[in-house]
Amino acid sequence: MPLFINRDQMFAHQVHLLEHKLRSKEERILELETENAILHLRLAECLGKLRREPEEDVRALTLPEHQRNAQKMTRSALFTLLSGVQAVKQELSELFAVYLSFATELEEKSKQLLEKVEQVSSVPNGHHGDGVQDLQAHVSALERSLEEERERCRAERQRRKNLHNTLVELRGNIRVHCRVRPVLHFDHVESSTSASGSAASEEVVTAFSDDTVMVNCLKTGLPVHNKMFEFERVHGPEDSQDAVFEEVKPLLTSLLDGYNVCIMAYGQTGSGKTHTMMGPELQVGNSKMQQETQQGIISKAAEELFRLISEKPAEIHTVEVSVMEVYNNEVFDLLARDELGSAVGQRRDIITTSSGTIQVTSLTHLPVGNASEVMQIISSVLKLRAHCPTLIHPDSSRSHLIVTLTISSKSPNALALARRLQRAKKDMQRSTQKEWWSPRCRRANPTAQLSSDELFASSSASPCLSPSLSPCPSPRPSISQAPFKTKLQLVDLAGSECVGMSGVSGAALWEVSCINRSLSALADVLGALAEQSPHIPYRNSKLTHLLQDAIGGDSKLLLMLCVSPTQKFITESLQCLGLGTRVRQVQKEQPRRKGNTLRVK
Repeated sequence: MPLFINRDQMFAHQVHLLEHKLRSKEERILELETENAILHLRLAECLGKLRREPEEDVRALTLPEHQRNAQKMTRSALFTLLSGVQAVKQELSELFAVYLSFATELEEKSKQLLEKVEQVSSVPNGHHGDGVQDLQAHVSALERSLEEERERCRAERQRRKNLHNTLVELRGNIRVHCRVRPVLHFDHVESSTSASGSAASEEVVTAFSDDTVMVNCLKTGLPVHNKMFEFERVHGPEDSQDAVFEEVKPLLTSLLDGYNVCIMAYGQTGSGKTHTMMGPELQVGNSKMQQETQQGIISKAAEELFRLISEKPAEIHTVEVSVMEVYNNEVFDLLARDELGSAVGQRRDIITTSSGTIQVTSLTHLPVGNASEVMQIISSVLKLRAHCPTLIHPDSSRSHLIVTLTISSKSPNALALARRLQRAKKDMQRSTQKEWWSPRCRRANPTAQLSSDELFASSSASPCLSPSLSPCPSPRPSISQAPFKTKLQLVDLAGSECVGMSGVSGAALWEVSCINRSLSALADVLGALAEQSPHIPYRNSKLTHLLQDAIGGDSKLLLMLCVSPTQKFITESLQCLGLGTRVRQVQKEQPRRKGNTLRVK
């Protein structure tokens, strides 16, 4: 009896394996690119420190011996890091070369396998068994090689995530940065309670180093007393918006790894919170380059988020934006629409779900596809935010603004599998082969003698045959999708202020009272967390209740302290710096990643 071999099936099986190997290489390249980007950020930090070495060398002459040894060890560590970055670059270039050559290799392998099948089919019947056995051994070797590559890729991906999150954890789940703004025109304006203009505008708060703020406490008749406050990062007046965001950017990588992230700006009125989070008001005459360099954390974070999403084309990510404000201890949805379709702020309630998470009822979520859409939506509703001119600031914000970006992610492997199955289905439907079986598959499956029409009919729901009908069962286990959601919360808090200094009166006094009470409630919550109190007063304010998941939950929180440099505002500046010091003592629970693992059946 003549021996028949399904050449199309064997060819499709080999192509399928090679495609899987190509996908593994692509995932490896993406992982190395991400690791390279993180190392570039660390290298930029190190180079910035190296550029300041000449000044540090002058100070190092007066430092103790153990501090000079520590600086030497730091320099050696920086050079080691630089060599590591160069090694990663070299490895990445090699992987790119492999990736470019893989398409050609795939085509060549396909031709070779087709030629082997033709040779085997032309050999006399007595030699068919040896050729099939050789092909089976070759296929088994390829399967083992692909499985090894898959395991290595999975291990490298997990290693990259572990290293990144370990770096973030070492810096603390709650990180505190400080930004000292420059002296502005309203610092020279005298108020009824301040001293003379020259004394009030004297600069007493300075960025002493990259992680230290120095405050000169001036008291009449007493010597100058300097107070030092240490934080994870301190930015001086000369630091740009880009420099501030570079320290925030590593947190955003955790979003796609399954962690919630919250970035909050805290400080008194006029200290630069809105400038840091939103950027300045862009005038019509400003150039596009000027606008991009002046963008705040919210705009840059949206751009970085969509950039990270674009680097993972195999995954499905959907992003939704919501905008809320807390005004006079009430929560308002700024994206809510009236009957005419105009944006109006509507009051919402806060509820606690059965799982313990915080939700806002009937909150409006709008889907967005890029950073420009995010900023257009935010800009369109900023006019609804409560503002009021004061003696300190001509356009002071009177409410707390909360911008939330919700990212929904799906399993990349499940998506890639679905696409491959669709392609395989189309290839099968184009096939005109009447019999689809081989000696090995016939022994394993008695139904292999079915006609191709019957086989195609049985596979109408799926391009791959079911295990009971498949002549060559796929060794790959079935994979189910596991979508998960993470949140990026960007908070621009209203500023604390002294009524006598701001000069407000009438109805504005109630606004000031609500702002100061909500900020005091925030300080009480953070203080209770630092003291590990059994009761945390989240519900003392709508602000702390709304941000309960970010403050005391498992998200990664960054508190950006914004302080004024002059003697006029030293009381508020000391209060702000003291709060930041207390926040650094908070020991949060270990952040939990959302469930994005694949369930293998």
